[in-house]
This record gives sequence, structure tokens and C-alpha cells, in this order.
Amino acid sequence: MPKKIDPAPAYDANASTVPLQGEVLPPGPPSQPANSTNNALEVIQRRHRRTRQWLVLAVVAAGAVGGGIYWKYFHAAPWPTGIVFSNGRLEAEEIDIDAKFAERVAQLLVDEGDLVAPGQVVALMDTRDVRASLDKAEAQLAEAQQALDEAKANAAVQKTQLTLAQQEFDRTNALVQRGFATYELLDQRQQALSGALASLEAANNRVGEAARTLDAAKSDVEFYKVNIADDTLVSPTIGRIQYRISNVGEVLPVGGKVFTMLDLSDVYMDIYLPTAEAGRARVGDEARILLDAYPKVAIPAHVSFIATQAQFTPKAVETKDERDKLMFRVKVRIDQKFLQSHISHARTGLPGIAYVRVDPTTEWPPELRHEAK
Repeated sequence: MPKKIDPAPAYDANASTVPLQGEVLPPGPPSQPANSTNNALEVIQRRHRRTRQWLVLAVVAAGAVGGGIYWKYFHAAPWPTGIVFSNGRLEAEEIDIDAKFAERVAQLLVDEGDLVAPGQVVALMDTRDVRASLDKAEAQLAEAQQALDEAKANAAVQKTQLTLAQQEFDRTNALVQRGFATYELLDQRQQALSGALASLEAANNRVGEAARTLDAAKSDVEFYKVNIADDTLVSPTIGRIQYRISNVGEVLPVGGKVFTMLDLSDVYMDIYLPTAEAGRARVGDEARILLDAYPKVAIPAHVSFIATQAQFTPKAVETKDERDKLMFRVKVRIDQKFLQSHISHARTGLPGIAYVRVDPTTEWPPELRHEAK
């Protein structure tokens, strides 16, 4: 008779029973599909969430930076209404050092970029021909001096002769009055006196002529000395040599240029202000200059010139919109005391901004108070 088999128990997936040797385990539930697809989707979703988080952080950071910049440049404290400003470049007047006469360049004592002082010799011209003329004039001067001395000596002799003739005439006249001399002798003494007087007058005239000749000789000597001095080219003021135009040995015409220098005694910045701001400015107003190269140094300056005519638009324009476009040139000059103490650093062409205080009661902002020592 066949053996009865008990039905298999239900499969428990959580059971930890380990099958015995030879024991047949009941069949489990049907096999489930692999979880690899679900895991990949979860990874992608996590990456997307992380990317969104980074994007949010980047947007927040950019907003913070942009807000800081906006606050700094657009929501900063308002600029004082008593101070106007505009941009420009440092400038200085150019001075040409020229030859006064048509001569040859003998020596150059400075070069481009050198700082020169007032009266400093920068070049010498060939003056051999002028010195030869000077020697001739000095010889003529000595001759004129000798002629004057001789004329003065002759005048002294004639004066002595006049004195003697006057004495003889007086004695003869006294004798005639007493009857001890004749009128003929008195006439002779009178003629001698008149001759001595004429001779003295002629001698004095020769003295005057010799003196005038001497003066002319002195003028010739002085003329040649001045020419020689003019052939010694000197700097008229403190400045910097900008260009060397001639070389040693070149023969220059009258007025030929040797150097071009910058006058560093007057360094300034030309700025242009609209009508409303230029109308408030006055010559002498205190100013400050900030250069791009030295943004933390407030250079003391003042307004030295304001143009009387507007630029950039026609004079006949009368509408308000067009009048607002009118610009006036304003010259802001660096103070002399500051310029002299920093003359070795003075340069032109540097860009910057000039600030003009049109209201004396307005305080300078902190960034415009840090003057260089």
C-alpha cells in the first residue's frame, strides 16, 4: 500500500532554518526580477537633486555678490552736491629751447628725460666767429679809452692856458688904467684870452666826441657778449627734457630748435563740466586730483581758469536740452608746494579724475583727504 505523504509546509522566506542533509526543501515563491534598474534610477535621481542644490547655491552666491556690488556702487552714500568732478589727463606746457642765431651746435649737455633746473646750461653753440668780433670790439674799446684820456689831457692844458691868458689880460687892463701900458698891448691880451677860451671849448668838444666813441665801443663789446651768452642755451624754468631735436655738429638756422622741454612748474588737468556745474565753479576753488596710477593719493589743486565760451555745441542753441549739453573747459592746477616736493615724480599724460569743491562748506569725502606727505 502506498505510503501517505504529508503536504509540504508553506515556504517562509524569513525562516532561518538550515536544511539537513538529505532533506528536501519545499519550493519557494516564484523568483523576483533583478533590482539593477531601480538602483540606476535612484542614482540618477540623487545626482539630479545634487545638481539642483549646487545650482541653487550658485544662484544665491551670485545674487549676494551682485547685491554687494549694487549696494557699493548704486546704494552708497550720495555724493556731496557741493563737489563736482570730471575726468582728464595731467598736462604741462611745452617750451622750445631754440638757437638765436644761425650757428653750429657745439655741445649737448642733457638728453631726453633729464630733469633740469632754472638757468641750467643744456647746450652750447659754436661761437668762435662771435668771439673774434668780440676781440676786435674790445681792441676798439681800448683805443677809444686812450683817445678819451688824451682829449681830457688836452682839455686840461687848454684850461691852464685860458687861466694864464685871463691873468695877463687882467694885469694889462690894470696897467692901462694907470697909464703904464698901451691899449695895443691890452688888445693883444684880449685876443690871447679869446683864443685860449676857444681852444678850451674845442678841447672839451673833443673830450665829448671821444667819450661817445668810447660808449659805442662799449656797446659793441656788450653786444657780442650778449650774443655769446645767448649761444649758451639754458633752461628757462624747472622741467624735463621731452625731445632732443638737434645733434652735435648740425648747423641750425635762426630759431632752430635744439630741445623741447615740459614746464613742470605748472602741471594741471583740463576737465570739462556741463553748464550747471561750470556755473557754480569759481577761479581759486579748492580741488583734488586722483590719478588712476595712484588712486589712494589725493593731490591738492585749485581752479586756475574757467573758459568763457562753451564747447561741443553751437553758440546759437537756445533750447534747454541742448544747453544741458554745453561743456566748459576748467583748468585744475596742482598746488606749487605739493608739486615742488614731488617734482621728481611729476609726469604728464596720466589719466585721472579732478574733483572741484564749488561749495566751501562741503566737507571732503574720506577718499579725498589722504594727501601725499
